Amino acid sequence: MTNNDIQQVKQRFGIIGNNADLNRAIDVALQVAPTDLSVLITGESGVGKEVFPQIIHQNSPRKHAQYIAVNCGAIPEGTIDSELFGHEKGSFTDAKELRKGYFEVADDGTIFLDEVGELPLFTQVRLLRVLESGEFMKVGSSKVQKTNVRIVAATNVNLVEAVSQHKFREDLYYRLNTVPIRIPPLRERQEDVLLLFRKFASDCADKYRMPAIHLDDDARQLLVSYRWPGNVRELKNIVERISVIEENREITAGVLKMHLPNISMEKLPVLAQRHHDGSKIFNSEREILYQVLFDMKKDVNDLKKLVHDIMNDNARIEPIDDGVYTQTPAHQSSIRHTSIQDAETVEETLSLEDVEKEMIRKALERHGGRRKNAAGDLQISERTLYRKIKEYDLE
Repeated sequence: MTNNDIQQVKQRFGIIGNNADLNRAIDVALQVAPTDLSVLITGESGVGKEVFPQIIHQNSPRKHAQYIAVNCGAIPEGTIDSELFGHEKGSFTDAKELRKGYFEVADDGTIFLDEVGELPLFTQVRLLRVLESGEFMKVGSSKVQKTNVRIVAATNVNLVEAVSQHKFREDLYYRLNTVPIRIPPLRERQEDVLLLFRKFASDCADKYRMPAIHLDDDARQLLVSYRWPGNVRELKNIVERISVIEENREITAGVLKMHLPNISMEKLPVLAQRHHDGSKIFNSEREILYQVLFDMKKDVNDLKKLVHDIMNDNARIEPIDDGVYTQTPAHQSSIRHTSIQDAETVEETLSLEDVEKEMIRKALERHGGRRKNAAGDLQISERTLYRKIKEYDLE
Protein backbone atom coordinates (compact mmCIF):
# COMPACT_ATOMS: atom_id res chain seq x y z
CA MET A 1 0.00 0.00 0.00
CA THR A 2 1.14 3.54 -0.69
CA ASN A 3 1.76 6.16 1.95
CA ASN A 4 -1.27 8.02 0.60
CA ASP A 5 -3.48 4.97 1.27
CA ILE A 6 -2.23 4.82 4.87
CA GLN A 7 -2.84 8.55 5.39
CA GLN A 8 -6.40 8.22 4.07
CA VAL A 9 -7.09 5.41 6.55
CA LYS A 10 -5.70 7.51 9.40
CA GLN A 11 -7.93 10.41 8.46
CA ARG A 12 -11.02 8.23 8.10
CA PHE A 13 -10.59 6.34 11.38
CA GLY A 14 -9.09 9.15 13.46
CA ILE A 15 -5.64 7.59 13.90
CA ILE A 16 -2.99 10.08 15.01
CA GLY A 17 0.74 9.43 14.60
CA ASN A 18 3.59 8.75 12.20
CA ASN A 19 5.35 5.93 14.04
CA ALA A 20 6.83 3.37 11.64
CA ASP A 21 5.41 0.36 13.53
CA LEU A 22 1.96 1.95 13.60
CA ASN A 23 2.13 2.59 9.84
CA ARG A 24 3.23 -1.00 9.31
CA ALA A 25 0.21 -2.28 11.28
CA ILE A 26 -2.15 -0.19 9.13
CA ASP A 27 -0.41 -1.41 5.97
CA VAL A 28 -0.84 -5.08 6.97
CA ALA A 29 -4.51 -4.47 7.83
CA LEU A 30 -5.13 -2.99 4.37
CA GLN A 31 -3.32 -5.84 2.61
CA VAL A 32 -5.20 -8.58 4.44
CA ALA A 33 -8.61 -6.86 4.25
CA PRO A 34 -9.65 -8.22 0.78
CA THR A 35 -9.01 -11.82 1.92
CA ASP A 36 -10.89 -14.08 4.33
CA LEU A 37 -7.83 -14.86 6.45
CA SER A 38 -8.20 -14.73 10.23
CA VAL A 39 -6.33 -11.90 11.91
CA LEU A 40 -4.97 -11.72 15.47
CA ILE A 41 -4.35 -8.21 16.78
CA THR A 42 -2.07 -7.96 19.80
CA GLY A 43 -1.13 -5.03 21.98
CA GLU A 44 -1.43 -3.64 25.48
CA SER A 45 -4.64 -2.29 26.91
CA GLY A 46 -5.39 1.22 25.68
CA VAL A 47 -3.39 1.19 22.42
CA GLY A 48 -6.47 1.28 20.18
CA LYS A 49 -6.76 -2.32 18.98
CA GLU A 50 -10.51 -1.91 18.39
CA VAL A 51 -9.94 0.38 15.37
CA PHE A 52 -8.10 -2.21 13.28
CA PRO A 53 -10.94 -4.73 12.85
CA GLN A 54 -13.05 -1.83 11.50
CA ILE A 55 -10.27 -0.95 9.03
CA ILE A 56 -10.20 -4.58 7.86
CA HIS A 57 -13.99 -4.86 7.59
CA GLN A 58 -14.53 -1.53 5.81
CA ASN A 59 -11.86 -2.36 3.22
CA SER A 60 -13.15 -5.88 2.54
CA PRO A 61 -15.85 -7.28 0.22
CA ARG A 62 -17.93 -7.79 3.40
CA LYS A 63 -18.20 -4.07 4.20
CA HIS A 64 -21.95 -3.93 3.39
CA ALA A 65 -22.71 -6.89 5.70
CA GLN A 66 -22.86 -7.00 9.51
CA TYR A 67 -19.91 -6.02 11.68
CA ILE A 68 -20.25 -7.18 15.30
CA ALA A 69 -17.74 -6.47 18.08
CA VAL A 70 -17.85 -8.87 21.04
CA ASN A 71 -15.98 -8.28 24.31
CA CYS A 72 -15.27 -11.85 25.37
CA GLY A 73 -13.98 -10.75 28.76
CA ALA A 74 -17.23 -8.99 29.71
CA ILE A 75 -19.60 -11.92 29.08
CA PRO A 76 -20.09 -14.45 31.92
CA GLU A 77 -18.90 -17.98 31.19
CA GLY A 78 -22.40 -19.39 31.59
CA THR A 79 -23.88 -17.29 28.81
CA ILE A 80 -21.06 -16.74 26.32
CA ASP A 81 -21.93 -19.81 24.20
CA SER A 82 -25.51 -18.58 23.94
CA GLU A 83 -24.31 -15.07 22.95
CA LEU A 84 -21.99 -16.39 20.25
CA PHE A 85 -23.96 -19.33 18.86
CA GLY A 86 -27.54 -18.78 20.02
CA HIS A 87 -29.83 -21.16 21.90
CA GLU A 88 -33.04 -23.13 21.51
CA LYS A 89 -36.13 -22.33 23.52
CA GLY A 90 -36.05 -24.21 26.82
CA SER A 91 -32.39 -25.20 26.49
CA PHE A 92 -31.75 -23.73 29.97
CA THR A 93 -33.73 -22.02 32.71
CA ASP A 94 -33.92 -18.51 31.25
CA ALA A 95 -34.17 -19.62 27.61
CA LYS A 96 -37.79 -18.56 27.13
CA GLU A 97 -37.51 -18.18 23.37
CA LEU A 98 -35.31 -19.05 20.42
CA ARG A 99 -32.28 -16.77 20.14
CA LYS A 100 -29.90 -16.18 17.26
CA GLY A 101 -26.22 -15.90 18.17
CA TYR A 102 -23.67 -13.47 16.74
CA PHE A 103 -22.30 -16.04 14.28
CA GLU A 104 -25.76 -16.46 12.76
CA VAL A 105 -26.58 -12.73 12.72
CA ALA A 106 -23.21 -11.77 11.19
CA ASP A 107 -23.38 -14.31 8.36
CA ASP A 108 -21.35 -12.96 5.38
CA GLY A 109 -19.97 -10.24 7.66
CA THR A 110 -17.21 -9.82 10.23
CA ILE A 111 -17.02 -10.65 13.95
CA PHE A 112 -14.44 -8.95 16.13
CA LEU A 113 -13.62 -11.03 19.21
CA ASP A 114 -11.98 -8.65 21.68
CA GLU A 115 -10.12 -10.17 24.66
CA VAL A 116 -10.25 -13.57 22.95
CA GLY A 117 -7.76 -14.90 25.51
CA GLU A 118 -10.56 -14.80 28.11
CA LEU A 119 -12.70 -17.38 26.29
CA PRO A 120 -13.43 -20.54 28.35
CA LEU A 121 -11.85 -23.71 26.99
CA PHE A 122 -15.18 -25.31 26.02
CA THR A 123 -16.08 -22.19 24.02
CA GLN A 124 -12.67 -22.33 22.34
CA VAL A 125 -13.59 -25.78 20.99
CA ARG A 126 -16.77 -24.41 19.42
CA LEU A 127 -14.88 -21.45 17.93
CA LEU A 128 -12.26 -23.76 16.44
CA ARG A 129 -15.00 -25.70 14.65
CA VAL A 130 -16.36 -22.49 13.12
CA LEU A 131 -12.89 -21.54 11.90
CA GLU A 132 -12.23 -24.97 10.43
CA SER A 133 -15.57 -25.77 8.80
CA GLY A 134 -17.90 -22.80 9.23
CA GLU A 135 -20.22 -25.02 11.28
CA PHE A 136 -21.82 -24.45 14.70
CA MET A 137 -24.76 -25.62 16.78
CA LYS A 138 -27.04 -23.58 18.99
CA VAL A 139 -27.00 -24.35 22.70
CA GLY A 140 -29.54 -27.13 23.28
CA SER A 141 -29.72 -28.08 19.59
CA SER A 142 -28.32 -31.03 17.62
CA LYS A 143 -28.82 -29.32 14.26
CA VAL A 144 -25.63 -28.20 12.51
CA GLN A 145 -25.77 -24.74 10.95
CA LYS A 146 -23.40 -23.07 8.54
CA THR A 147 -22.04 -19.55 8.68
CA ASN A 148 -19.71 -17.54 6.47
CA VAL A 149 -18.07 -15.16 8.92
CA ARG A 150 -14.69 -13.45 8.86
CA ILE A 151 -13.09 -13.52 12.34
CA VAL A 152 -10.74 -10.84 13.65
CA ALA A 153 -9.54 -11.37 17.22
CA ALA A 154 -7.61 -9.19 19.65
CA THR A 155 -5.91 -9.75 22.98
CA ASN A 156 -3.55 -8.12 25.45
CA VAL A 157 -2.73 -11.56 26.87
CA ASN A 158 0.43 -13.43 25.87
CA LEU A 159 -1.31 -16.32 24.09
CA VAL A 160 1.91 -18.28 23.61
CA GLU A 161 2.33 -18.37 27.38
CA ALA A 162 -1.38 -19.11 27.83
CA VAL A 163 -0.96 -22.11 25.51
CA SER A 164 2.01 -23.38 27.54
CA GLN A 165 -0.12 -23.07 30.69
CA HIS A 166 -3.00 -24.97 29.02
CA LYS A 167 -5.29 -21.95 29.30
CA PHE A 168 -5.64 -21.53 25.54
CA ARG A 169 -5.84 -24.19 22.85
CA GLU A 170 -2.75 -24.39 20.66
CA ASP A 171 -4.71 -25.35 17.52
CA LEU A 172 -7.04 -22.38 18.00
CA TYR A 173 -4.08 -20.03 18.50
CA TYR A 174 -2.57 -21.03 15.14
CA ARG A 175 -5.96 -20.72 13.43
CA LEU A 176 -6.50 -17.20 14.76
CA ASN A 177 -2.90 -16.12 14.23
CA THR A 178 -2.92 -16.61 10.45
CA VAL A 179 -2.03 -12.93 10.04
CA PRO A 180 -0.65 -11.24 13.18
CA ILE A 181 -0.85 -7.47 13.65
CA ARG A 182 0.97 -5.88 16.60
CA ILE A 183 -0.04 -2.42 17.79
CA PRO A 184 2.93 -0.68 19.47
CA PRO A 185 2.49 0.77 22.99
CA LEU A 186 2.64 4.53 23.38
CA ARG A 187 6.08 4.42 25.06
CA GLU A 188 7.44 3.13 21.74
CA ARG A 189 5.77 6.01 19.89
CA GLN A 190 7.46 8.96 21.55
CA GLU A 191 7.30 10.97 18.33
CA ASP A 192 3.50 10.71 18.45
CA VAL A 193 2.88 11.71 22.08
CA LEU A 194 2.81 15.49 21.48
CA LEU A 195 0.67 15.05 18.35
CA LEU A 196 -1.87 13.08 20.35
CA PHE A 197 -1.76 15.62 23.19
CA ARG A 198 -2.54 18.50 20.83
CA LYS A 199 -5.38 16.55 19.18
CA PHE A 200 -7.02 15.63 22.49
CA ALA A 201 -6.54 19.17 23.85
CA SER A 202 -8.15 20.63 20.72
CA ASP A 203 -11.07 18.17 20.85
CA CYS A 204 -11.68 18.96 24.52
CA ALA A 205 -11.53 22.72 23.85
CA ASP A 206 -14.13 22.40 21.09
CA LYS A 207 -16.36 20.17 23.20
CA TYR A 208 -16.42 22.43 26.26
CA ARG A 209 -15.95 25.75 24.45
CA MET A 210 -12.76 26.79 26.18
CA PRO A 211 -9.20 27.70 25.11
CA ALA A 212 -6.99 24.69 24.46
CA ILE A 213 -4.27 23.88 26.98
CA HIS A 214 -0.61 23.85 25.91
CA LEU A 215 2.63 22.72 27.53
CA ASP A 216 5.82 24.57 28.39
CA ASP A 217 9.18 23.05 27.39
CA ASP A 218 9.70 21.11 30.66
CA ALA A 219 6.16 19.73 30.56
CA ARG A 220 6.64 18.58 26.95
CA GLN A 221 9.81 16.74 27.93
CA LEU A 222 8.04 15.11 30.88
CA LEU A 223 5.09 14.08 28.72
CA VAL A 224 7.34 12.39 26.15
CA SER A 225 9.53 10.62 28.74
CA TYR A 226 6.59 9.23 30.75
CA ARG A 227 6.02 5.48 30.20
CA TRP A 228 2.23 5.63 29.74
CA PRO A 229 1.16 2.28 31.24
CA GLY A 230 -2.41 3.05 30.14
CA ASN A 231 -1.24 4.05 26.64
CA VAL A 232 -3.38 6.32 24.41
CA ARG A 233 -6.45 5.89 26.61
CA GLU A 234 -4.55 7.16 29.66
CA LEU A 235 -3.17 10.15 27.71
CA LYS A 236 -6.64 11.12 26.52
CA ASN A 237 -8.10 10.90 30.03
CA ILE A 238 -5.31 13.03 31.49
CA VAL A 239 -5.62 15.71 28.79
CA GLU A 240 -9.38 15.94 29.38
CA ARG A 241 -8.89 16.13 33.15
CA ILE A 242 -6.29 18.90 32.93
CA SER A 243 -8.38 20.83 30.40
CA VAL A 244 -11.36 20.92 32.73
CA ILE A 245 -9.64 21.32 36.12
CA GLU A 246 -6.74 23.72 35.49
CA GLU A 247 -7.57 27.42 35.01
CA ASN A 248 -4.17 28.35 33.60
CA ARG A 249 -4.01 27.24 29.96
CA GLU A 250 -0.20 26.92 30.00
CA ILE A 251 0.66 23.69 31.76
CA THR A 252 4.00 23.44 33.55
CA ALA A 253 5.89 20.27 34.46
CA GLY A 254 4.87 20.75 38.10
CA VAL A 255 1.19 20.88 37.22
CA LEU A 256 1.52 17.93 34.84
CA LYS A 257 3.13 15.81 37.56
CA MET A 258 0.07 16.36 39.73
CA HIS A 259 -2.02 14.66 37.06
CA LEU A 260 0.40 11.78 36.48
CA PRO A 261 -0.16 9.74 39.67
CA ASN A 262 1.73 6.80 38.26
CA ILE A 263 4.90 8.86 37.92
CA SER A 264 5.53 8.47 41.65
CA MET A 265 4.31 4.86 41.62
CA GLU A 266 6.21 3.40 38.68
CA LYS A 267 8.11 1.06 41.00
CA LEU A 268 4.95 -0.39 42.48
CA PRO A 269 4.32 -3.96 41.31
CA VAL A 270 0.85 -3.23 39.95
CA LEU A 271 2.30 -0.78 37.46
CA ALA A 272 5.58 -2.55 36.79
CA GLN A 273 5.99 -4.60 33.64
CA ARG A 274 8.60 -6.96 32.24
CA HIS A 275 9.57 -6.35 28.65
CA HIS A 276 12.79 -6.62 26.67
CA ASP A 277 14.11 -3.56 28.50
CA GLY A 278 13.87 -5.26 31.90
CA SER A 279 10.56 -3.86 33.11
CA LYS A 280 7.91 -6.20 34.50
CA ILE A 281 4.52 -7.36 33.27
CA PHE A 282 2.11 -9.65 35.09
CA ASN A 283 -0.05 -12.28 33.44
CA SER A 284 -2.61 -12.76 36.22
CA GLU A 285 -4.09 -10.94 39.17
CA ARG A 286 -2.60 -13.53 41.53
CA GLU A 287 0.93 -12.73 40.34
CA ILE A 288 0.26 -9.06 41.06
CA LEU A 289 -1.03 -9.80 44.55
CA TYR A 290 1.88 -12.06 45.40
CA GLN A 291 4.27 -9.31 44.33
CA VAL A 292 2.38 -6.80 46.49
CA LEU A 293 2.56 -9.10 49.50
CA PHE A 294 6.25 -9.73 48.89
CA ASP A 295 7.00 -6.00 48.81
CA MET A 296 4.85 -5.32 51.89
CA LYS A 297 6.60 -8.10 53.76
CA LYS A 298 9.95 -6.57 52.82
CA ASP A 299 8.79 -3.17 54.10
CA VAL A 300 7.71 -4.70 57.41
CA ASN A 301 11.03 -6.50 57.75
CA ASP A 302 12.88 -3.25 57.07
CA LEU A 303 10.80 -1.56 59.77
CA LYS A 304 11.59 -4.34 62.25
CA LYS A 305 15.29 -4.03 61.49
CA LEU A 306 15.15 -0.25 61.99
CA VAL A 307 13.39 -0.61 65.36
CA HIS A 308 15.88 -3.29 66.38
CA ASP A 309 18.85 -1.07 65.50
CA ILE A 310 17.41 1.86 67.44
CA MET A 311 16.84 -0.37 70.44
CA ASN A 312 20.43 -1.61 70.36
CA ASP A 313 21.84 1.91 70.01
CA ASN A 314 19.78 3.29 72.89
CA ALA A 315 20.49 0.33 75.12
CA ARG A 316 24.22 1.08 75.16
CA ILE A 317 25.80 2.65 78.23
CA GLU A 318 26.22 6.34 77.45
CA PRO A 319 27.86 9.27 79.32
CA ILE A 320 25.59 11.91 80.83
CA ASP A 321 27.54 14.43 82.94
CA ASP A 322 30.89 14.48 84.74
CA GLY A 323 31.84 10.95 83.76
CA VAL A 324 28.60 9.40 85.07
CA TYR A 325 27.23 6.60 82.86
CA THR A 326 23.73 5.18 82.64
CA GLN A 327 21.73 2.55 80.75
CA THR A 328 18.49 2.89 78.82
CA PRO A 329 15.57 2.46 81.25
CA ALA A 330 13.95 -0.96 81.24
CA HIS A 331 10.48 0.38 80.36
CA GLN A 332 11.84 1.93 77.11
CA SER A 333 13.31 -1.42 76.12
CA SER A 334 9.89 -2.93 76.77
CA ILE A 335 8.25 -0.37 74.49
CA ARG A 336 10.70 -1.18 71.70
CA HIS A 337 10.04 -4.87 72.11
CA THR A 338 6.31 -4.22 71.81
CA SER A 339 6.92 -2.27 68.58
CA ILE A 340 8.63 -5.32 67.06
CA GLN A 341 5.77 -7.56 68.14
CA ASP A 342 3.26 -5.13 66.60
CA ALA A 343 5.16 -5.17 63.31
CA GLU A 344 5.11 -8.96 63.35
CA THR A 345 1.37 -8.92 64.04
CA VAL A 346 0.75 -6.60 61.06
CA GLU A 347 2.72 -8.96 58.86
CA GLU A 348 0.84 -12.04 60.06
CA THR A 349 -2.63 -10.49 59.66
CA LEU A 350 -2.13 -9.41 56.06
CA SER A 351 -4.53 -11.42 53.90
CA LEU A 352 -4.52 -11.86 50.15
CA GLU A 353 -8.20 -10.91 50.05
CA ASP A 354 -7.67 -7.66 51.97
CA VAL A 355 -4.86 -6.56 49.68
CA GLU A 356 -6.81 -7.53 46.59
CA LYS A 357 -9.90 -5.66 47.77
CA GLU A 358 -7.88 -2.51 48.52
CA MET A 359 -6.11 -2.63 45.15
CA ILE A 360 -9.41 -2.90 43.30
CA ARG A 361 -10.97 -0.10 45.36
CA LYS A 362 -8.06 2.25 44.66
CA ALA A 363 -8.03 1.40 40.94
CA LEU A 364 -11.73 2.21 40.69
CA GLU A 365 -11.15 5.51 42.52
CA ARG A 366 -8.25 6.43 40.20
CA HIS A 367 -10.44 5.91 37.15
CA GLY A 368 -13.63 7.47 38.52
CA GLY A 369 -15.46 4.15 38.69
CA ARG A 370 -14.77 3.27 35.03
CA ARG A 371 -14.38 -0.48 35.25
CA LYS A 372 -12.77 -1.04 31.87
CA ASN A 373 -9.99 1.42 32.69
CA ALA A 374 -9.55 -0.03 36.18
CA ALA A 375 -9.28 -3.54 34.74
CA GLY A 376 -6.60 -2.35 32.32
CA ASP A 377 -4.72 -0.69 35.19
CA LEU A 378 -4.78 -3.94 37.18
CA GLN A 379 -3.89 -6.04 34.11
CA ILE A 380 -6.98 -8.28 34.58
CA SER A 381 -10.04 -8.84 32.42
CA GLU A 382 -13.26 -6.88 32.87
CA ARG A 383 -15.09 -10.13 33.62
CA THR A 384 -12.68 -10.90 36.47
CA LEU A 385 -13.03 -7.34 37.77
CA TYR A 386 -16.86 -7.55 37.72
CA ARG A 387 -16.69 -10.81 39.66
CA LYS A 388 -14.31 -9.35 42.25
CA ILE A 389 -16.42 -6.19 42.68
CA LYS A 390 -19.44 -8.33 43.43
CA GLU A 391 -17.45 -10.66 45.69
CA TYR A 392 -16.09 -7.80 47.79
CA ASP A 393 -19.31 -5.75 47.69
CA LEU A 394 -17.58 -2.77 46.03
CA GLU A 395 -20.60 -1.69 43.95
